Amino acid sequence: MFESRGALGVLRNQRPGTHGVGGMELFFDLVYVFTIIQLSHFLLHHHSWQGAAEAAVLFAAVWWGWNYTAWAMNWLDPQHAAVRVLLAFLMLCALGMAIAIPESFGDRAWLFVGAYVTFQIVRSTFMVLAFRGQQMGRNYAQLLSWSGIASVVWIAGAAAPEEYRLAIWALAVVVDYAGPLVGFWLPGVGTSDMSTWPLDEPHLAERSRLVFIIALGESILILGGVLLEAELTAAVVTAAVMGFCAIVILWWLYFSARHGNAAHEAPDLDQASQVARAAYAYAHAFMVAGAIVAAVAIELVVAHPLDNEGWPVALTLSAGPALFLLGNIVFVAAHTGRAPKSRIVALILLAVVLPLNALLINLLAGAVVTLILLGLLLATVTLRQSSRPEVPAH
Repeated sequence: MFESRGALGVLRNQRPGTHGVGGMELFFDLVYVFTIIQLSHFLLHHHSWQGAAEAAVLFAAVWWGWNYTAWAMNWLDPQHAAVRVLLAFLMLCALGMAIAIPESFGDRAWLFVGAYVTFQIVRSTFMVLAFRGQQMGRNYAQLLSWSGIASVVWIAGAAAPEEYRLAIWALAVVVDYAGPLVGFWLPGVGTSDMSTWPLDEPHLAERSRLVFIIALGESILILGGVLLEAELTAAVVTAAVMGFCAIVILWWLYFSARHGNAAHEAPDLDQASQVARAAYAYAHAFMVAGAIVAAVAIELVVAHPLDNEGWPVALTLSAGPALFLLGNIVFVAAHTGRAPKSRIVALILLAVVLPLNALLINLLAGAVVTLILLGLLLATVTLRQSSRPEVPAH
């Protein structure tokens, strides 16, 4: 993949597509099991517009830390001792962020920001040193500069009064996420073109599949936890089965051979980095967030199936699948240049049924959303079967 193993001797030297996900990368993802649980519980305990906005900001930071690390591991050798130490340190930072999440907009703001800023700066600095003397070293130096600018805003938010924290941290998220879109432009330096990032797209696709499975796993954990405490009435059992079906449908849609992140033909090397930026950095942020919100919706319905909680539950029920579908649309468009019509129709239906679901008890509202997802799945499977070429009989 590279002519040399870099200044620190920590770079991979395989060609793209020839290496899988290393054991240390899987170990690193373990901390995100706890982090996703913390995020879903935060949203459950702050079930309001402000709580949703705060959860979105927290998720954006958590995701960006994982995303940049996943990209870095495209180029780093997971067997090298220095890389393993780096990932272990980044795990500690991610754990600090997760611990801070419940009180991140209160007493633990400095813990969350300190862990996140350290996470971003240390990793990017390591990459600059690893690529010293190469084009990628220049690229990562520009990325490091943008992370530094965003870090100033994150720190300013932690230092500001609590009533201003959300707005300032939202600005920090904008700075963080805008960096790749403008090529990490710096005055007097210019941009870092995506063609100069020789990415191994199949490796990043596999990393994204694994983290999405972790996000879906939170739904299973929540469902099991609620059932342990609940009286297993007919309504509760029905809601649980329906929630389980929704999880399976989201999994099936995600791994759809037609419009999902299943095994697919990798883009040309010239376009791989540009496709990956849209498909994995941004599209997967929506899909993983959708899985987390879906977990929250499942708990709300299973815990109170016969209650009518109006718009809060109706919005949560639609928001999870809607976020997933929005990410799926961006993912497919990045790979094919076309937005899948079936996903767009499902998005419209989720919006249309919102007023109806606000009037229904939670169980029936959940059933309406699940039926929309089931219809989408059936359409996807049918279109997949009909698009297969006929095999001539011998």
